[in-house]
Amino acid sequence: MRLGTRSSPLALAQARAVADELRRVGAEVELVPMKTEGDRLLGRLADSGGKGLFVREIEEALAAGTIDLAVHSLKDLPAELPDGLELAAFPERNDPRDVLVSRTGGGLESLRPGALVGTASLRRRALVLAARPDVKVEPVRGNVDTRLRKLDSGDWDAILLAAAGLARLGLRPANVAFLPPDVFVPAVGQAIIGVEIRSHDRSTRAAVERLDHPATRVCAVAERAYLRRLGASCTTPMAAHAALDGATRLRMAAVVASEDGRKVLRADAAGSADDAETIGRGLAESLLAQGAAEVAGLDPERWAR
Repeated sequence: MRLGTRSSPLALAQARAVADELRRVGAEVELVPMKTEGDRLLGRLADSGGKGLFVREIEEALAAGTIDLAVHSLKDLPAELPDGLELAAFPERNDPRDVLVSRTGGGLESLRPGALVGTASLRRRALVLAARPDVKVEPVRGNVDTRLRKLDSGDWDAILLAAAGLARLGLRPANVAFLPPDVFVPAVGQAIIGVEIRSHDRSTRAAVERLDHPATRVCAVAERAYLRRLGASCTTPMAAHAALDGATRLRMAAVVASEDGRKVLRADAAGSADDAETIGRGLAESLLAQGAAEVAGLDPERWAR
């Protein structure tokens, strides 16, 4: 099977992990690294079409049969997939939390007044400014290791990263503070890998479905239902995190914020894991009722339905 993936170090690490699991169940796997438009335009996504640019060319190759499956960071995938493609497996989720990596140690409360914090995420920017309006947040670009080098160079007081990315790359920087996911809510799908196939490809499905982790699937379904109802993109400071409480109960927290962090709307819900999609959509409806569309500048035609 030809497995398509972005060619960044983190994407390759994720793809190799999936390939290794497929080989354990007897599949022959060839990695096909690809450069996407998102990789070429990194740093200008808000003006260039959003996070779908990280997957569009890979999905086109999958639909055309150039590759047999694709491995994505779920948070890179838009809410709607192209016709004929589907997510056949969600391997077990890694740690979904964000982390603050700083030069001096401690969490957000330990940053000095006026500290310079780096992040490429509008969600992280908004949540940092909501908690610490006295700090300065600026974009920091590049792969994870590049960002860590920029921190070490002394240009920044701290940077924000995903715990899962550090773990998958085997990176253990000093002065890491884990941020609570019920307050500093992770991105939709953060730390989840999605394995995408052609819907009619039964042989690939048979191999890939063996990697599916039921608890992770439940969380992915809930979070993506929330994303789909909001009609949001990477240019929207929004987030949602679902987790199973025991075997059958799902808890979920969600947030929509203004980019400057001055307005933050929150909601949470719980219910049966069998109702994951309903819970996710219901949280979106709750935030929309609070005025989420106006706060975050969502598409009025989409949210008003």
